[in-house]
Amino acid sequence: MPVRDGAQGGPGLVTADDLAHGVALTVAMLRQPAALEADWSRPAGSLTWDCWETAEHLADDLFAYAAELGSPVGATPEPVPFVLARTAPDKPRSTIFAQRDAGPSGLLRVLESCGALLVAMVRTAPPEARAFHGFGIADAEGSAAMGLVETLVHADDLAQGLGIAWEAPADLCARVLHRLFPDAPGGFAPWPTLLWAAGRGELPGLARQEWWRWDSSVR
Repeated sequence: MPVRDGAQGGPGLVTADDLAHGVALTVAMLRQPAALEADWSRPAGSLTWDCWETAEHLADDLFAYAAELGSPVGATPEPVPFVLARTAPDKPRSTIFAQRDAGPSGLLRVLESCGALLVAMVRTAPPEARAFHGFGIADAEGSAAMGLVETLVHADDLAQGLGIAWEAPADLCARVLHRLFPDAPGGFAPWPTLLWAAGRGELPGLARQEWWRWDSSVR
């Protein structure tokens, strides 16, 4: 994908390379012995889901965004009709589940493979490709940005739940904010701003958001 002209002051497009980098960093963080040996049944950050369910949800997001980008959006946009299931009423609705007996290492293989699917779709989608999402019909860049914000933010949820350190790269956060959260406040570092935009933190003078959404529509 091309990069926006720096003279225009933007941080650049979200690319397939950005998404691949974000997924690789997240998987590497979760493959640390301290993470693999932690209790994945603990809550993931402020979520009601546990760490295993949150990682499955992230894998499912990446898979779904890849599938939507590969399925033409018709005159009446609606999601690709995969079967969605919950393991309990308050759990995520997912198509993708990992075998529990494969352990966290197996779960991370599922996450890594779903990330690779979305990276491949973003790399190969034609410019006219459009993907369904309830927050706005997206192009390939928007799909990459959605996959990346899910990855970076849920990595933070998982890091909190597993008791390990995590901070997303500022350049990735800046490009995601520019693409999906054009009204996010300026003057703050990109990572805490992205956490605020995703309802997971406060900024000086700005309380944590109880309700939030991005805009994935084509610019």
